[in-house]
Amino acid sequence: MAYHYVREPLEADEADRLANACQTTEEKLLIWTLLDTGLRASELCALTAESIRWQQRSIRIRGKGDPSPRGSGERVVPMSPRVRAVLKPYFALNQKWFMGTRQAQKVVKRVATRAQITRDVTPYVLRHTWATLALQKGMSLAAVQKILGHDRLSTTANYLNLRNPLTNEHGAES
Repeated sequence: MAYHYVREPLEADEADRLANACQTTEEKLLIWTLLDTGLRASELCALTAESIRWQQRSIRIRGKGDPSPRGSGERVVPMSPRVRAVLKPYFALNQKWFMGTRQAQKVVKRVATRAQITRDVTPYVLRHTWATLALQKGMSLAAVQKILGHDRLSTTANYLNLRNPLTNEHGAES
């Protein structure tokens, strides 16, 4: 049997501590956007002013993979009010994101240390945290799949460590 790495998302209180540990505007831009959108670090670091759909309160993402039918292509990710509040002034003055993927990883680790979260916290853990919390709040597995940009529902179910992708934790159809 192939090794299956079980990802451990942050608990809701840890996610809150992480968000509250942000001290600079740049940290808020990074942490809040990752926590509230489920974006990959590479997708976030590739954001441009043209990616933001202010009226629709969403972000247009060119996903992982190529633009062919088998690649993830484009998707639309909802923008929370707190993300909108930090992105709007930033993109009013800038045309593109301010840091690369490696720097984003370092900032996430620094803020996690400040928040006194002892386990390893990466941008990928924040993506997994978003997905897990969205499902716990009642979002359907199919909606989470679409926002994450997964081609298959089974990928999203594995990503969330779900045993039966057709039912939620209460056994009801998703």
